[in-house]
Amino acid sequence: MTTKNQTTEDVITMAIESSCDETSVSILRNGRNVLTNIIASQILQHQKFGGVVPEVASRKHIENINQVIEDALREAGVTFDDITHIAVTYGPGLVGALLVGLSAAKAIAFARGIPLNGVNHIEGHIYANFIEHKDLEPPFIALIVSGGHTHLVYMKDYGEYEVIGRTRDDASGEAFDKVARALGLGYPGGPEIDRLAKIGNNKAITFPKALLEEGSYDFSFSGLKSAVLNYLNSQKMKGNEIHTADVAASFQQSVIEVLTEKTLACAKERGINTVVLAGGVAANSGLRELLGEECKKRGIQLKYPSLKLCTDNAAMIGCVGYYDYIKGLRSDMHLNAMPNLKIGQRY
Repeated sequence: MTTKNQTTEDVITMAIESSCDETSVSILRNGRNVLTNIIASQILQHQKFGGVVPEVASRKHIENINQVIEDALREAGVTFDDITHIAVTYGPGLVGALLVGLSAAKAIAFARGIPLNGVNHIEGHIYANFIEHKDLEPPFIALIVSGGHTHLVYMKDYGEYEVIGRTRDDASGEAFDKVARALGLGYPGGPEIDRLAKIGNNKAITFPKALLEEGSYDFSFSGLKSAVLNYLNSQKMKGNEIHTADVAASFQQSVIEVLTEKTLACAKERGINTVVLAGGVAANSGLRELLGEECKKRGIQLKYPSLKLCTDNAAMIGCVGYYDYIKGLRSDMHLNAMPNLKIGQRY
């Protein structure tokens, strides 16, 4: 059966993402054309805990997955008969959450007799830029910043990566959430810090910037996080008023300056004139503004996804899966969840 959305040459990808607290199903045509991208968020369920509870996340995925699949098919105007292959996140992430999406994808692939493509979630964040920017092609430097990951990656070609730098402790998004919690802000903390930073003085407090040893492209944010906590405790002990917006702005400035400095140094060393932002923290307005300004000064092209593609979603997973599919890569039914999967690892 061929629908109005499909020609005989089209590759129709169904993608499933369930690595953390978003149950998402997307359907794409030829990798970059998103027909639908359904996301069932669990933020309200986890807010009262101040963070994601893995057992709760897994149960909600089980409750949501069938309905989200049905909604995606209906909105895209396709049926299971139209689907060329299935792409699914198999890591990194919460193992129970991953298994829900993976089980659904395997069942569909087996029942329909179509190929299965396991996808690395971190790679997915990079590929969100291919959906947003149709003319974007490798090579480029990717700064991946999220709750669990901070990576500097040289993307040589589709599916070919060199990890140049990574976090040695807390990821940038993790630091945002922990500082937000200390300031009494809501979950998720990143957007709250960003919102307050816009009205705060980013020079009010001098927090440390961990650049590590000379020439290193690795990151470390645990010291900065501790410095903020120590500042808050000392001010409370002295009975001083804490200006939350100034703390948020000063903390954020320390994070984005380090991210920007290392990214630009890496691009210069490699002779690359295109930088892409990826991951949940790529939605941070301060980072977009600072990195954008510094890239412009140096004649470097900066790309980043729209806000809806920065957070976890199945469209980015489908884009990776499409390029793996057309290269002839396939996963089998032995594919398992890999909660600690590294970028560039293959099934």
